[in-house]
Amino acid sequence: MNIAFIAHDKKKDDIVRFAMAYEKVLESHELFSTGTTGKRIMAETSLKIHRFKSGPLGGDQQVGALIADNKMDLVIFFKDPLTAQPHEPDITALIRLCDVYTIPLATNMATAEILLSGLQRGEFKWREIIKEEKQYDEL
Repeated sequence: MNIAFIAHDKKKDDIVRFAMAYEKVLESHELFSTGTTGKRIMAETSLKIHRFKSGPLGGDQQVGALIADNKMDLVIFFKDPLTAQPHEPDITALIRLCDVYTIPLATNMATAEILLSGLQRGEFKWREIIKEEKQYDEL
C-alpha cells in the first residue's frame, strides 16, 4: 500500500515517534511524505520514504495529485489544530480529496493507530479492488 505522512511543525515529534512505534508494520509498504516530515522520520528509523516538497511549498498538493490519480491508499496527517497555517487552503483541499476518493485519513495519533492496526489485520484489501476497477475503467 502507498502511505503518506504529513505533519505540521508542532506535530513532527509525534509523527516521528509514531513511525518509530510502527516501523515493522510500515517497512513493507511504499511510503511518501512532505519534505521535513519525511526527513525527520528517516533520520530516526530505517524506513525509506519518497519525499515531496515541504507542505507550504506544494508538498500537500503533490500528495493530493497521487490521491486524485488513485495512487495513494492511506494518509496520516498530524494536524496542529491550535496554530493557524498559511497554506490552509491546500490542507483543506487535501482533506477534501481524501473524502472524494475514499482514502482513509488520520489527522491525529489515535486515529492513525486504529488505521495501522486495521492494516496489520489485512482490512484494507478493498483498496486493491478499487485500484483494479479504476484501471479497468481507464481502458
